Amino acid sequence: MPRKNEPVERQCLVSRDVRPVEELIRFVCDPENRVVADIKGTLPGRGVWVTATREAVETAERKRLFARGFKAQVVVEPGLADRVEGLLADRALSSLGLARKAGLVIDGFASVEAAVAREPVVALVEASDGAEDGRRKLLQAVTRRYGRSDALPLVASFDATQLSLALGRGHVIHACLKSGRASSGFLERVDRLERFRTGVEANRPLFERPDFEYSGR
Repeated sequence: MPRKNEPVERQCLVSRDVRPVEELIRFVCDPENRVVADIKGTLPGRGVWVTATREAVETAERKRLFARGFKAQVVVEPGLADRVEGLLADRALSSLGLARKAGLVIDGFASVEAAVAREPVVALVEASDGAEDGRRKLLQAVTRRYGRSDALPLVASFDATQLSLALGRGHVIHACLKSGRASSGFLERVDRLERFRTGVEANRPLFERPDFEYSGR
């Protein structure tokens, strides 16, 4: 997001295309002149912007474009794209925790299956390392209610350990989200994470596309 009084569009350091800031990642230099990602867009100092995909960040690092962007000698520690992905994942998981505190998360196979049948569910959340059989049965429950298995977005971007830590529960494999602002916030952040991973261009939220499944790495 743009900081107060900043433009809503910026030029990508790699492609030179002008894009909405929501499609970019801001980078700044820390006091040691190391390049760091400013995921929230709130860190002080001069920033440069890169299209929010792994490929673009890796290109900027490989071609040493940050020095050009900052007009100074800067330090880019190896693995910048991995750190960006980690920050995006952490932010999404944090928002999942907020959804739980708001009472919008249901977990456990039986509870999720029952919720899909009668609650205002807006998404399924499945551990990326969970068994396919449980996921298949929940998709069958979605089909029984809505007539097709892809009627709800399926988020499989995180493993069971990550989901368990985010929700403060033991060994979470299956969960779902009820309608609410915190749920929307989580889906938007997962969308940003998956766009970074896959390089899919911004058009409409991935979670609104029935042909797309969030897939954890």
